[in-house]
Amino acid sequence: MPSFSANLGFLWTELSLPEAVRAAARAGFDAVEMHWPYDEDATAIRAALADTGLPLMGINTRRGPEGAFGLAAVPGQGAAARDHIDEAIAGARALGSAAVHVMAGLGEGAAARVAFEEHLAYACAQAGADGPTILIEPLNRQDVPGYFLGDFDLAGEIIAALDLPNLKLMFDSYHAGRMGLDIRRTFAICQPMVGHVQIAGVPDRGPPDISTPDQRPFLHDLDALGWDRPVGAEYRPPGRTEDSLGWMAGLRHP
Repeated sequence: MPSFSANLGFLWTELSLPEAVRAAARAGFDAVEMHWPYDEDATAIRAALADTGLPLMGINTRRGPEGAFGLAAVPGQGAAARDHIDEAIAGARALGSAAVHVMAGLGEGAAARVAFEEHLAYACAQAGADGPTILIEPLNRQDVPGYFLGDFDLAGEIIAALDLPNLKLMFDSYHAGRMGLDIRRTFAICQPMVGHVQIAGVPDRGPPDISTPDQRPFLHDLDALGWDRPVGAEYRPPGRTEDSLGWMAGLRHP
């Protein structure tokens, strides 16, 4: 039976992160994940995680300047990219986060790939064997035009080329679906390198039970493969988060 992590970058956004953690616990989530917790009180977040017993699955590096989606694959931004990585790893250690998603940013070509690989190697070295897993996530270019890591094949090539034990793939079924990929087949190919899974409805990024194709078979695949980590619910609720949670009971029994 799948378990679920509330992505607090999209859910309960009207609340502070500590309050959102407690709301997720009341709603029956098994874990939480956050986008950018850096400007909130880390002590209060830690207290909410401790009080609820919810594990923190992951946080992101900062997006960077207005309109950016990270800096790790942007040539000429090395110092800022490393600062963001250092900040995220320190934040993950302080909050007990299992992973850090290193955001690539906008770019293309050989120079962008060199920059991305250099910064991922740096992130993995800084995290070390006892630190958070480093994640990369392909984002569809309909939503994020110009994003460097815009397909799963490139992500797989980079992970294979670097061959680092703490570098993994974040597999988001929404982005795979928006790329026009067969979600189940793509995951089966990627599965050995996957470190975290997220879901949302395709094509509108709404609740995950309102999706074309139906994602219940995908969750059944995860269950059959013995996936034992919470699946991230990273969707945009159409109204109050509490009113959008009917999907969870149904998808716990795909």
